[in-house]
Amino acid sequence: MATLAVTRRFDLTDGQWAVLEPLLPVPKGPGRPSQWTKRQLIDGIRWRVRVGAPWRDVPECYGSWQAVYALFRRWQRAGVWARIVAGLQGRADAAGLICWQVSVDSTIARAHQHAAGARTRPDEQAEPPAPGGGEPADHALGVRVAACPPRHPMVVGVKQRRSLAG
Repeated sequence: MATLAVTRRFDLTDGQWAVLEPLLPVPKGPGRPSQWTKRQLIDGIRWRVRVGAPWRDVPECYGSWQAVYALFRRWQRAGVWARIVAGLQGRADAAGLICWQVSVDSTIARAHQHAAGARTRPDEQAEPPAPGGGEPADHALGVRVAACPPRHPMVVGVKQRRSLAG
């Protein structure tokens, strides 16, 4: 199909569409052609996710809200969005644009109020506790990637206590 001229501020540019289009699923067979292009519908999905408005408020320039929503749900159920994200991440990782560094600041990591009480029957837990009651061996491991500059120290798995006296 012919591409749609970008007329709205946050729509996909031609360069972004050229990267995204090969990752989209190929239609399985002949059928009634869509009234709107995939680019219009995807821009409608992006508009709705960015703005947070109800589906019924998607502007008509992106197609009917029913068509935009139907494409979103169909691809969500089929796992298409996950494959698109994986493809884009793989491309960015190969170009060296992604740094897989994890940094956790324990001063802002708080448990939910419902996490205060322990289970009364831990043997019925979905994942039983580790032998001896400790953490699993692979829990909270941080890996520093050689390509990432050490901007922040890795504090994953480090327990720090502050005294209340100061």
